[in-house]
Amino acid sequence: MTEETSHKRPFSGVPEMLCRAAGLAALCIGLASTPAMASPVAKGGGLFVVGNDRGGVILSRLKELRRLRSSAKRVEIRGRMCLSSCTMYLGLPQTCVSAETTFGFHGPSLFGLPMGRRDFENTSRIIASNYPTPLREWYMSKARYEISGFKRMSGATLIELGVPECPVSG
Repeated sequence: MTEETSHKRPFSGVPEMLCRAAGLAALCIGLASTPAMASPVAKGGGLFVVGNDRGGVILSRLKELRRLRSSAKRVEIRGRMCLSSCTMYLGLPQTCVSAETTFGFHGPSLFGLPMGRRDFENTSRIIASNYPTPLREWYMSKARYEISGFKRMSGATLIELGVPECPVSG
């Protein structure tokens, strides 16, 4: 059995000032170019399949990563794309990727608006801490400075960097 992602917007419409008032400015991050975040749909078993995930709010993704890390479910990233906060699944030890999937990385913002330097640095580190080492270094030196678009990378390139390839499904 598998779990698959579906698109929902858990913090849709949360204004920047609410995040700041809650003291969560570095984690209440929405991305203008990636409005929908994939949320799990429980189907049981030891597999979590991510497909065509546009990313979303980092705080929600961190909660999902914590749950998956403790469950030890295998995470398979498949489909056409894995953008923005979706790429944070790459840091889970039980994650594999499809060579055909395109991954899109960019720097943090507050619902599409620039962040202050301190929040930008802190949030960049939070995002990078969820990547394998070679990807973490590339993200911190290059991809985090891309704010209005994506630095794209193929699943095949990630596999060359050491991310396990998912078995071909029949």
